[in-house]
Amino acid sequence: MFQTEITRMLDIRHPILQAPMAGGPTTPDLAAAVSNAGGLGSIGAGYLAPDRIRDTIREIRQRTDRPFGINLFVPEQPCTSEATIAEMNDFLNSFRVELGIASNPSTPKSAESFEDQIRILLEESVPVVSFTFGMPSEDVIQALKARGTTVLGTATTVEEAQALEAAGVHAIVAQGSESGGHRGTFLKDAADALIGTMALVPQVVEHVSVPVVAAGGIMDGRGLIASLALGASAIQMGTAFLASPESGAHPAYKQKIMSSTEDCTEVTYAYSGKAARGIRTKFMEEFRNYQGAIPPYPIQNAMTRDIRQTAAQANLPEYMSLWAGQGLRLADDRSAASIIDRTIEQANDVVGMISTLGK
Repeated sequence: MFQTEITRMLDIRHPILQAPMAGGPTTPDLAAAVSNAGGLGSIGAGYLAPDRIRDTIREIRQRTDRPFGINLFVPEQPCTSEATIAEMNDFLNSFRVELGIASNPSTPKSAESFEDQIRILLEESVPVVSFTFGMPSEDVIQALKARGTTVLGTATTVEEAQALEAAGVHAIVAQGSESGGHRGTFLKDAADALIGTMALVPQVVEHVSVPVVAAGGIMDGRGLIASLALGASAIQMGTAFLASPESGAHPAYKQKIMSSTEDCTEVTYAYSGKAARGIRTKFMEEFRNYQGAIPPYPIQNAMTRDIRQTAAQANLPEYMSLWAGQGLRLADDRSAASIIDRTIEQANDVVGMISTLGK
């Protein structure tokens, strides 16, 4: 019943993509479980070293013979002053003192080599590659296409979707403001691109000719049917999988997902220097008092890494980045395959219910 342009393009049974959540939640086990269940499993590989990406790809292939995806961050060229970095380090030192971390550590490497990451994806002939934070060069897109890879881009506005289509992507993920994690905005300020999924998807569908994937606040079969009705060819779900056994999210993170509500998230720049939606924490709240400029991504992300890692080791979620969307009350800890199956069952139920209306 739910065969669409996306299911045919990606060779998947169900129009469900698992969001490629970077930083640990997406594991080979999760990606393979989703793909084996008929969706498209994905790995958020933006933070991974090239060799680790290769290992991850091969681990997935040991677990499934179905298509899967790898997501990368399009690199940015941040510009900030040494004074801004020093001021931020002074502010972060108060958190380091609380966590027993040495003050004023040297700023670590902020990003992996995008060119080397792409080289691995080409060498491994990954079935699906998606991008966030912008558009890769035409050379990169064409090289991936030449290997038979399906290329997806992330848009938060119609203008971004049109730019991605012009760049040659096969399909577009329309990321509504309800989405957890980093905003994919790349043509304007993220604060001006917080369009809800229900408003964004039909407008993107109306103005591009490639298939559209709806993302943001979608947690079940009701969201799938609503998205298809808006013209999308598939949905992308992230928060729905965070508490699953296959997820690599920290146990305290999973507990927060299960106990938080729809009004517990907000968009913050505190952790990474880029707008991202997550469960409200003490770290985020204290950043409201910061009067200086927050260094841009990926500099701020590198500067807070020691705090986040130490907090995870000490089981202190109030200092961790707990990325999550607004559909939190609908999250549970069932397996990835069960989430896929339940979503399709619910979607069928909704279709049946709609078919009886007016009779």
